[in-house]
Amino acid sequence: MTDSEKGKNNYLLYLEDVSKSYGSKTVLNDIDLAVRQGEFCTVVGPSGCGKSTLLRLILGQEQPTGGQMLMQGKPIGFPGPDRGIVYQRYSLFPHLSILDNILLGKQLSRSILRSIRNRKNDREEALRYLESIQLAEHAHKYPHQLSGGMRQRVAIAQALIMKPTILMMDEPFGALDPGTREMMQILILELWEEYNMTIFFVTHDLEEAVFVGTRILVLSQFYTHEEDYVSGTGKGARIVADHPLHGEKALSTKVKTTAEFGQLIQEIRSQGFDPEYLQNAREFNLKHPDSFITFTEIP
Repeated sequence: MTDSEKGKNNYLLYLEDVSKSYGSKTVLNDIDLAVRQGEFCTVVGPSGCGKSTLLRLILGQEQPTGGQMLMQGKPIGFPGPDRGIVYQRYSLFPHLSILDNILLGKQLSRSILRSIRNRKNDREEALRYLESIQLAEHAHKYPHQLSGGMRQRVAIAQALIMKPTILMMDEPFGALDPGTREMMQILILELWEEYNMTIFFVTHDLEEAVFVGTRILVLSQFYTHEEDYVSGTGKGARIVADHPLHGEKALSTKVKTTAEFGQLIQEIRSQGFDPEYLQNAREFNLKHPDSFITFTEIP
């Protein structure tokens, strides 16, 4: 094994020169990313820049057009229980109780005989997750009897009980009212700490991204290539900024009112969302110690 290969194996997730195209349209271009166990990565960028596409590539729902994608040193394959996903729309079955909705993933991943043998232990485990999301007293209710925020908590527990190596969340709180959304931000931070999770969290809300993340990745199609013959949106989005955030998250929303918090949001808005702010690729704001960038020949 070469030194380069050993270095890649130090990371839970390693992407190098990853691109994704649909026909003649390139959505992602030369994505370079190294992520360690336990990081909470938030992903932001202009609409249509490929945030959800990146999640689908990591999930294995789609394959990259080019580049290398490794998880724990091995090529990322098709979707599996090692990668969980929580969407904005709740993945709950209306005819099942809350408890049975959480148990469903485990039951479907086993033989019928093994599911029967493990049913008692599985139910006890599901109840522990319901306690973690503060819904234990609602175990025997049905989805229509719960509020939107409560249903989203159940969707998170559905994913957690499968013990994924990486939990991906695609605009999970986008449909919630502001008060419920802030409560869910605190909850996901508590669960992240309790279960030592690695999370990829896509959001359009910059305040949310800076508050919950330990690392923020800014995807954007607004940049110029290092040789300045490619610019604008023609070659797909890249990671134009990679900021480390506080490793130990304060569970108080008061941090959102500080000057430093607001300044970082303005900086990210300029770097990734302003079509007039075209950084050269060699000048991307890659402040995270694990961030890197490779340059490949562009035809």
